[in-house]
Amino acid sequence: MLTLILLLLAVAGLLIVMRREAGALPALGVTGLLGLVGLATGATVIGVLLLVATTAIAACGLPALRRRWLTPKLFAMFKRVAPKVSATERTALEAGSVAWDGELFTGRPDWQRLLDYRDDGLSDSERAFLDHQCGVAAGMCNDWDIARERADLPQELWDYLKRERFFGMIIPQEYGGLGFSAKAQSMVLQKLSVNETLMVTVGVPNSLGPGELLLKYGTEEQKNHYLPRLADGREIPCFGLTGPRAGSDATSLPDVGTVVRREIDGETVLGLELTFEKRWITLAPIASVVGLAFRLFDPDHLLGEEEDRGITLALVPRDTEGMQIGRRHHPIGSPFLNGPIKGENVFVPLSTIIGGEAMIGQGWRMLVECLSVGRCITLPSGATGTARYALGWSGGFARIRRQFNVPVAEMEGVQEPLARMAALGYIAQAAVYQTANTIDHGEKPAVPSAILKSQLTEFQRVILADAMDIHGGKAVTLGPRNYLGIGYSANPVAITVEGANIMTRNLMIFGQGAIRCHPYVLEELAAKDADDVKAFDTAFFGHAGLILGNAARALTQGLGIGQQSVPFDEVAAPYAKEIARLSAGFSLTADAAMASLGSKLKQREMLSARLGDVLSNLYLASLMLKQWHEGEKVEQEDALLHYAARFLLGRAEQAFDELFDNLPNRALGRMLRIVVMPRGRRWARPTDDLTRTIAQAVTRDSVLRQRLLTNTWDADDGPQDNPLARYNALLATQERAEALYRTVGKAHAKGEIPAEALHPEQQVDAALAAGLISEDDATFMRQREAEVLDMLTVDDFDYDAFVTDKSKVLRHHPA
Repeated sequence: MLTLILLLLAVAGLLIVMRREAGALPALGVTGLLGLVGLATGATVIGVLLLVATTAIAACGLPALRRRWLTPKLFAMFKRVAPKVSATERTALEAGSVAWDGELFTGRPDWQRLLDYRDDGLSDSERAFLDHQCGVAAGMCNDWDIARERADLPQELWDYLKRERFFGMIIPQEYGGLGFSAKAQSMVLQKLSVNETLMVTVGVPNSLGPGELLLKYGTEEQKNHYLPRLADGREIPCFGLTGPRAGSDATSLPDVGTVVRREIDGETVLGLELTFEKRWITLAPIASVVGLAFRLFDPDHLLGEEEDRGITLALVPRDTEGMQIGRRHHPIGSPFLNGPIKGENVFVPLSTIIGGEAMIGQGWRMLVECLSVGRCITLPSGATGTARYALGWSGGFARIRRQFNVPVAEMEGVQEPLARMAALGYIAQAAVYQTANTIDHGEKPAVPSAILKSQLTEFQRVILADAMDIHGGKAVTLGPRNYLGIGYSANPVAITVEGANIMTRNLMIFGQGAIRCHPYVLEELAAKDADDVKAFDTAFFGHAGLILGNAARALTQGLGIGQQSVPFDEVAAPYAKEIARLSAGFSLTADAAMASLGSKLKQREMLSARLGDVLSNLYLASLMLKQWHEGEKVEQEDALLHYAARFLLGRAEQAFDELFDNLPNRALGRMLRIVVMPRGRRWARPTDDLTRTIAQAVTRDSVLRQRLLTNTWDADDGPQDNPLARYNALLATQERAEALYRTVGKAHAKGEIPAEALHPEQQVDAALAAGLISEDDATFMRQREAEVLDMLTVDDFDYDAFVTDKSKVLRHHPA
């Protein structure tokens, strides 16, 4: 009995030491003291075993001892198995900054660090622009007109965007721009996402492109010339990076620049001779200035001894001799301006290099640093805005569309996708806003940019598919009345560009995060490169302490023991504690995967993707809790938080499950499952009650619906029809209408009005004649049914309207 007590005390004491990552001395105290107690009380076997453990801990845990024998052996082994980090990979790893993503990698996230990114909201000028200018721009758009009739934005909209400096959101006011915060940029793009072409047209110049590159790296002369012209639209920029053979692997650029001397107007000019072929370049067909990425060579050593000068960026005016520009690609679903750029032996002076000669060879670093911010804003904001509009339209349609004498919003088969849409939109709004807020605090989130881009555009794919299912025939019939179909067909663009989601999920999120965000891995690799055994010892054994700490935290918290204290209310606190628990499991599992697979983990993309899935879901859930913590709650928002949190935590556990099932070392997989999920999976799918509650709220004029649709174009104030405003107006009178539907429906079922009165309008007239409703009610219902019918109506066209070559029209019935 005494042996068992001493063993339990030893285990409990070591778990406490491990959880706190207290180091070797406290562990020596636990095992040494209990060993001596065992010997003194006659429990000799356990006493000896504990003293042996004490000796082992001292030999491995005390720096003065281990550095004599253990560290050199470990260092030699580490140098053999550590993955090689290429120069381009190192540039990517060093770009950006680490914030909350790094906390999740520790396994003991400090929630206060997340909450310290205070949200100061938007400035008065930003709010005014969002309310007025964005609404005016949105009100000029009709999907059918833009996509099918003109394949462009209307001229008056282009003029308005330039006049109101939409293209200068990121450009400081001293250069004539708007100087908006990242949050404001995101909110603008969300509102403009009522039309895909409009959002992309405004988003791209404010994301990766000449404007941002000039701001960060341009010479003063370049800034003073270009930034005012970009801000007011005198210059339209594009940026040429990708090409036929350089897509996701942008470092494999085959485009070449050569340093040469040319005689121009009797003077010898030092410049670049460029040969390039770019594809999929947004705004290229109308761009007046082209940013180009290319590999620069100096074979004649005109700039120095080095021949291969690396990836370099330059700004080339459209009218440069030899530039082939103006043709268009046809992006699926959306006619945003996109096309190829070519050039052969195009000469430009050295002054066109962004940043001048000092930035030669720095192009890859420049691109990665800019992309880490831009990728957090444009596509995630577009996806979030799309979620708002799709939910608003779908909720309104589901309430006014009646089948089997009830609104389809009352059918559980429709309620399920409605609740899912609301939850995904709620998560997206929190994630993109709070990440933009960290940017406003000076962070350059590299790993979160990959999470947001891939996760939120995948959310967009699900949301649009759900919206199509709910609308049915209304959405699959294209025409001016269809506000959904063209955006749905354009969704693959968001999935593909700025780092295709397959690549981002499988290679980037964990592949970059495992080194960039880990507390010790980067230090270990740096020690290897510097051949610094002392620095390696510090990093490696700090890493070992982290592994032991996470094992202890994951196991004990999984058993419900010693859960982390969190600064949230009673609604959010359980989820924050679960995020902390799963964070410990994630960190432990990540280390186990890296240790067991080593450099082979790069090739095991499905395993890397699942680790990335765990991190992504924990990140999204964390930002949602921060949004809840800081925001003013509305009625039924708690139901949405519960649904969304359970959804994300369930996905994280699913990723763990699949990971443990597929680790090549099966014993390791089984052991990790026991430690990380000792009580099995904890988070099932959201309940049907939550689904019903949310679906009812988003299909009525509720405060929750209003909250979710904040920052949309919902006013009937533009030259173009606004279906969201019309749905909102119908929902505002829904309660009155439903009472009258019940009265008329019961009368029809009882035979109190004629059976042949089948149309709603006929039933209303019959009910009025029978004295069942008042004249005022009848007038209200006639007007309402006319509006409902108009919202349900789809377009039709002349027989040959869609045939480009009329000579090929088949006249099946010529008469």
